[in-house]
Amino acid sequence: MITGSQCRAARALIEISREMLASFSGVDEDTILKFERKLEKPADAVILSLTHALENAGAVFLPEGERGIGVCLKFTRSETRRLSILESEGGVVGDDEVPGA
Repeated sequence: MITGSQCRAARALIEISREMLASFSGVDEDTILKFERKLEKPADAVILSLTHALENAGAVFLPEGERGIGVCLKFTRSETRRLSILESEGGVVGDDEVPGA
């Protein structure tokens, strides 16, 4: 299970707002705020939804070890830039010629 601090740090690393995380995870923005500020601990299922949404957005959570717990980016800054360029190239969408479709 991630902590509120890891949630806040992951959002900062992948540069998404609480509003965006709420949209990605289906968790209420106020619940995220209270979790990150250590005011309330949501149910395990809620934390799992937040974890999956943050991981899908590019965060990797580091388990507790010798140096504590943490979070890092799934991709390097260079890889992230290249992915962003590829995703925004766009272009004309063509029909797939799939037999039997």
